[in-house]
Amino acid sequence: MAKDELTDKGRIPVRVPLVNAPVGILKSWQMMRENVLNIIPEQATEQPVVSGKTAKRWHMVMDPAAIQQMLLDRVEDYPKSTVTKNLLRPAIGESLFIAEGAHWRWQRRASAPVFSHRNVAALGPVMTAAADRTSQRVAQAGPRAVNMLDEMITATFDVIAEVTFSDDGSFDRQAVHDALETYVNDAGRISLLDVLGLPDWIPRPGRTTASAEMTQMKQGADAAIEARAARGPGDVPDLLDLLLTSQDPKSGRSMTTSELRDNLLTFIVAGHETTALTLAWSFYLCAFDQDVQDKARAEAQDVLGGRAATTADVDHLPYIRQIIDEALRLYPPAGVVSRTAQKPDTLCGADIQIDDTVMIPIYALGRHKLLWENPDQFDPDRFEDRKSIKRYAYLPFGDGPRICIGASFAVQEAVIILATLLSRFRFTPVRGRDPKPVMVITLRPEGGVWLMAEPV
Repeated sequence: MAKDELTDKGRIPVRVPLVNAPVGILKSWQMMRENVLNIIPEQATEQPVVSGKTAKRWHMVMDPAAIQQMLLDRVEDYPKSTVTKNLLRPAIGESLFIAEGAHWRWQRRASAPVFSHRNVAALGPVMTAAADRTSQRVAQAGPRAVNMLDEMITATFDVIAEVTFSDDGSFDRQAVHDALETYVNDAGRISLLDVLGLPDWIPRPGRTTASAEMTQMKQGADAAIEARAARGPGDVPDLLDLLLTSQDPKSGRSMTTSELRDNLLTFIVAGHETTALTLAWSFYLCAFDQDVQDKARAEAQDVLGGRAATTADVDHLPYIRQIIDEALRLYPPAGVVSRTAQKPDTLCGADIQIDDTVMIPIYALGRHKLLWENPDQFDPDRFEDRKSIKRYAYLPFGDGPRICIGASFAVQEAVIILATLLSRFRFTPVRGRDPKPVMVITLRPEGGVWLMAEPV
């Protein structure tokens, strides 16, 4: 593909065609099973709120002031939706991601110090080593195309497994990876029973089967946690060591083995999958626009001088960070988040009733015509002045008290890996292999991100 084709600013990266007409219950379920993004109407990129009914009343909210009302001002009135909890509970239990009210608050207070700036920075060498190993694997591919999605999944899982349990032999990394992957693929799709709003005590067939493998994996994780508690921390404490010694400063409560396990699994899922996807989309976008890639490479080479990036380099790589921010705007790992209203409310003129499903379609929010200039264009420069970005118009990590606890960890890791590889390789697309954005639980590039990687 010629360079002038790649740098044509009239082109836009791959985009999901959004629906323009209402659909029935069965069709809606079929569309969601294939790709959750399929249910987002085109109106969601043009209007502040869109409402409808598909068995249950629903609302999609794109107005920043109304989103603030949901995520900050009245957060207790908008807990995670029943469907979200039913999908994820077999995998991550009543962990931080799912828990509500007092049970969530004490876990958050106990976990927050674990993700302090000092602790996250101390985990940087693991990220640097993973970036170096990934660079070696890409180089060994030679003249063949490389699936950067697979490479990023390998890299980020290596990081999260190392910083979660260390490499002490007590934790079966592959068993955890396989069980989680099986669960997402087999049980993470919306059931027709979910769409119909039927109670969660009615079994969802796919989830029942996948849960058996999760149960076996959790037993192994529990044994590893108990062995570590008996043995004590290593020279450099990992996340498990830090959580074992953490307490809620208000109540003095510590986590039980099952609570530790569920939260560690949450960190593994969130800290591995979402960062891998962000990086895969970032490489696709850099290959899509060679001018952006050249600018990023110049910055990375100037700062790194041939070595792999470290924590100390992150603040000196602002353009690399802008690329990651822009990738998160265009392809947010959580493309849609869903809440169930507990009290009557009004959001941007929409009448919210108890038990209504209220969604924030983050994929549409990042492409909203009233909030972004040329919203479908790839333009990292829009993040040069981060203060110019309206707070509740950009939600890659959520916001309010339930903002992602590992956001700084994810950004640090993504900058380190992206900068290291861009400083060493030029990435170009493989014709006819553009990835398709498909959301089941997370927004993945279906078919992978296949790129040519030429050493520079």
